[in-house]
Amino acid sequence: MSEPVPPAAPPRPRVDLWLESRYRKLQRGLPQTVFFCPECKGDRRRRRDCAKCEGFGKLTRESVQELIGRRLVPAMGGKYGVFHGAGREDIDVLMLGRGRPFVFEVQGARNPDVDLAALKQEIEQRAGGAIELAPFVRVDRRRVAYWKETHFDKIYLAEVAVDAPPGEAGLAAARAFDGLTLQRTPQRVAHRRADLDRERALRVLALDPLPDGALRLRVHCQHGTYVKEWISGDEGRTTPSLASLLGVGARCRQLDVEEILTDDVDGPRLPKPAPREA
Repeated sequence: MSEPVPPAAPPRPRVDLWLESRYRKLQRGLPQTVFFCPECKGDRRRRRDCAKCEGFGKLTRESVQELIGRRLVPAMGGKYGVFHGAGREDIDVLMLGRGRPFVFEVQGARNPDVDLAALKQEIEQRAGGAIELAPFVRVDRRRVAYWKETHFDKIYLAEVAVDAPPGEAGLAAARAFDGLTLQRTPQRVAHRRADLDRERALRVLALDPLPDGALRLRVHCQHGTYVKEWISGDEGRTTPSLASLLGVGARCRQLDVEEILTDDVDGPRLPKPAPREA
């Protein structure tokens, strides 16, 4: 007589998880989140005949979100993942220093007790040097709101191309700048942002010549400062700008986020501009 077959173990219940970390982005051309094609929006049917993305549905093969989620979600047996970043940098900008904080939300995880240290190492190895991660920490959903709603100063490094060598007076004025700049919504984002004037605090920390005639800029900015436009002036939409202080045309040739001055990072902070009267 055959032995009775024991009943199958019930499936493990699904849980939602939130994992906090920081990423350092060490490769240009890598967006933070999935860069869907603006024409077909990545739709499976529409992308087949899309000339802009040639059927790929995206404009880049990878993103920080995908490099992390592609391993994290399956390892935890999750249904899907959601990336919550504390702001974002442009696709052509590196994120250096301690990295940008984020929370990765794993919905419907059936295997929550994975080795997070080993998983972090695997993600970095598969990324091939494009990103580095701080250790994952389990948090609750309130951390998503904290990183989304709390604003921090930032320090940027930039290479600045100039139309002509600036004079000593212009260099002195630029190096001494420590004040407010008024920025109208930049032309490059006007199609997706409200047309507003924003006042932001900014302090030049260093401005030095490079061998090819360009300048190397280190600048401390309030959250929400459009650094590329502060350098160029954006055809008069940002005043004062680095170009106006130098007295010559200027444009950002390369930009890096050196540090995000979160509460656990030492250093001075900029005074917040007073609210403007209506």
